[in-house]
Amino acid sequence: MLIYGRNPVLEALREGQVGQVWVAKGVESWLLKELDKLGASYKLVPRIELDQMVRTTQHQGLVAEIEEATYADPQAPFLVAKKRGEAVLLVVLDGITDPRNYGAIIRSAFALGAHGVVTEERRSAPLSALVMKASAGTASKIPLVQVKNIARYLEQLKQQGVWVYGTSGKASKTIAELDYQRPLAVVIGSEGEGMRRLVAEHCDELARIPLAEGAESLNAAVALGVVLYQAGLSRG
Repeated sequence: MLIYGRNPVLEALREGQVGQVWVAKGVESWLLKELDKLGASYKLVPRIELDQMVRTTQHQGLVAEIEEATYADPQAPFLVAKKRGEAVLLVVLDGITDPRNYGAIIRSAFALGAHGVVTEERRSAPLSALVMKASAGTASKIPLVQVKNIARYLEQLKQQGVWVYGTSGKASKTIAELDYQRPLAVVIGSEGEGMRRLVAEHCDELARIPLAEGAESLNAAVALGVVLYQAGLSRG
């Protein structure tokens, strides 16, 4: 699998996940020094060669080959939470099909203390180089889980003692009114349609983010960031 962009490639090098690296001729000297420091085996090539390799000009002069990205075991987030001595905090995505949104959500989830990000086999952006780039290298730092059916998965979580909170602009409660002192899964729906009805029915609570008058909604990654920040404040 080819990944591109400076943060994703450098992070993958730090994690020891990279084989070959290709660098555009003429990049800044500090980048070459950083690659040398990380022990990277790289080849200097014309920038247009990188354009053709990854079919975009947004590679920032850096492309690397890594093993194909794979999803984590469904229990991986629980193991991360146990290792940290924390109640599990999961992010569940319903209908996030834009890879940039998926990557940005992964980045927010990792930065704000979530233990895993869960998607469905259908109606979801697959793991890809674009997701890796949008996550700024954090996709390799947090368990990414894929399940066959979100509604069924939420029911299984509830049987394990995990509470499920969904975000909805139509909810009567605000996110500040929820109890975050418990094992949690936060469900984020697509920006256009929100959560599907069946998924919403499997939530224990629905809550909204208070917005300024006239504002319709937030980007999915931004909405998640607000909810996780609220959870972090409540959990201390």
